[in-house]
Amino acid sequence: MKSLVKVLSVLVVFMFFGLIVGGPVSAEEGIKVGIVLPTTGSLAKFGEIERDAFLMAQEEINAAGGINGKTLDLLIEDTTGRPEVGRSVVEKLITKDKVVMVGGGYSSSVTYATAGVCQQNRIPFLVNTGSADKITTSGWDYIFRLNPPVSKYASAIESLLAEVVKPKTVAILYENSLFGTKGAKSFSTLCDKMGYKVLLKEGYEHGGIDFKPVLVQVKQANPDVVYMISYIMDASLLMKQAKELKLTPKMFIGGAAGFTLPEFKENAGVASEDVISATLWHQVLPFPGAMEFYDKFKARFNKSVDYHGAEAYAACYVIADVLKRTKSLKADDIKAALAATDMMTVFGPVKFTTWGKMKNQNKVATYVVQWLNGKLELVWPADLATKKFVYPVDWLKIWGY
Repeated sequence: MKSLVKVLSVLVVFMFFGLIVGGPVSAEEGIKVGIVLPTTGSLAKFGEIERDAFLMAQEEINAAGGINGKTLDLLIEDTTGRPEVGRSVVEKLITKDKVVMVGGGYSSSVTYATAGVCQQNRIPFLVNTGSADKITTSGWDYIFRLNPPVSKYASAIESLLAEVVKPKTVAILYENSLFGTKGAKSFSTLCDKMGYKVLLKEGYEHGGIDFKPVLVQVKQANPDVVYMISYIMDASLLMKQAKELKLTPKMFIGGAAGFTLPEFKENAGVASEDVISATLWHQVLPFPGAMEFYDKFKARFNKSVDYHGAEAYAACYVIADVLKRTKSLKADDIKAALAATDMMTVFGPVKFTTWGKMKNQNKVATYVVQWLNGKLELVWPADLATKKFVYPVDWLKIWGY
């Protein structure tokens, strides 16, 4: 009997100090949420900026009391930018780590693959960057998207072209990916609607080092506008090699993605100057906390942040809001809480609705930015602009010829 009492006493002590197998005992265990991002590989720059924004938001949320007294625990997994890896890591998060929901999602191809796994396992997935239309046009009820679909990226570009640039001809260059092909198709449809003749529409393989053959074709076609849908290294090389070939359209336009990251300016150098791009966010937009987020991120990580970081930061706050409101941590209750979301974030308003062929899709505006004196400035719409849109552009003078 004395031995039994001694054993029980020892167990009580171990439990008190949190030393039993399984780790510290807490009155309130954390709530695990999986985040899938490319933190290594060719897309790592995008994944890093989003990871940093997620973690910054997580710290703030937990410092403010967490999720009804429980901590928000983000389990970040590296997709390496490949769909098969994305599927594998999200399966691990669901089956082994027992996350209650999934967030993140960069690269349309990877996001579509991971979304399929989440839908099959009936686990809610809040996408914050993957933009291919079919992510929210596949009828999946467990998939929600905070950012706009790629088919809407050029909405603000459309009005700028119509009111200011007024091109007659266009060349479209795009990465042969889910993101690139859909974006090129959508912009081509826009050109048809606006009466712009598409002289050339050419895809390329991601990660190439010599774009001169296709750029020579563009120069021979002599379009008024060159529209490019590219990730960071491709975007930088396209502009550097366009400069070398003295390719001088009326305007170079990026379809967001690689053209808005700080690394675009660093890698392309003077060839980035005066290039414009679609964007989904800018820190001067009149959203509560937008500039504060930008300043905090820059102070902490010593670099600027674009829409990718804002999407991730906002998504983390949406996740926290959903988990605070859900009736339970069961998947269907979390899904219902996501569907009822109606909140303002640094990225703008978030409300998931059905419109067109989209399901559980947030509806937000897009904007136009331009690299001016080494800074990414908001130039369109004019009433929100930080700087006046520079046009026309003397490319040869800017490039030092």
